[in-house]
Amino acid sequence: MVGRIVEIAEEQRHLTVDGGLLVISDRNGRELGRVPLDDICAVIANAHGMSYSNHALVKLAERGAPLVVCGTNHNAVGVLLGLDGNHQQAHRMEAQIAAPAPTKKRLWAEVIRAKLRQQALVLVRIGKSDAQLLALVGKVKSGDSGNLEAQGAQRYWPLLFGKGFRRDRSAEGVNALLNYGYTVLRAAVIRAIVAAGLHPSIGLHHSNDRNPARLADDLMEPFRPMVDEVVRQLQLEGKDQLAPDVKRRLVSVLYLDLVASDGASPTMVRVQNLATSLAQAYLGERRNLDLPTWKPQGVPDAAE
Repeated sequence: MVGRIVEIAEEQRHLTVDGGLLVISDRNGRELGRVPLDDICAVIANAHGMSYSNHALVKLAERGAPLVVCGTNHNAVGVLLGLDGNHQQAHRMEAQIAAPAPTKKRLWAEVIRAKLRQQALVLVRIGKSDAQLLALVGKVKSGDSGNLEAQGAQRYWPLLFGKGFRRDRSAEGVNALLNYGYTVLRAAVIRAIVAAGLHPSIGLHHSNDRNPARLADDLMEPFRPMVDEVVRQLQLEGKDQLAPDVKRRLVSVLYLDLVASDGASPTMVRVQNLATSLAQAYLGERRNLDLPTWKPQGVPDAAE
């Protein structure tokens, strides 16, 4: 399903439900908008003073649409999820919990290869091809024991945003735009994980006990470069503040058609395919993940 991301960014908003519609009102009870519940992929609460009816939370949870609560600088700090995401949920979660370490390390290596490949392709698209970054793809070992993800980042960020750039989640400007884009992507990945019958807190690689969405942070890695590329374009246009048009551009990443060997599909569909393939890998139904290995249009063959 290719649904809508609903962001609440204005202060003192109230969410309730009327029939099959999510209703957004101001603090005086004046209705501001309605969105069909069945069209919602996720709700991002990105403002202070919000309130919710219990009925609204129930209806979102029933549809597997996460409510993502953001703190300062647009970072996600909490997620409300439904308990029933897939008819095979119990079976798949048991397999997820029981997955042996060698399997998880092998799958994590696949994720990192895909991320490095996509970072390299983004650099090609902006005319800053880096052969050394692309060469790291073939060197990733089980569990990324050589931490090639970090080595790739050291080459990638300066080429993408300039030598003075540092990734800092608490900073403003480009970093705040990245935070917002990743929050939107994370919400879509969480929904896909739940729909696949897995639990987002049981990670493939990430292990921070305070992170309720460790698996989402794992599976979103290969898609992050898509956000990065949009943020770079916004930077070139002189847009480094989260104005409404900038947010729309960042959300649009989820609806971009990605070209692969099986044709073109929106990012959200690719995300769902990845989550489902992980569940199948845990069950022994397949060996490899359905990872984004597409070639973006306009990238020369030499970049592959």
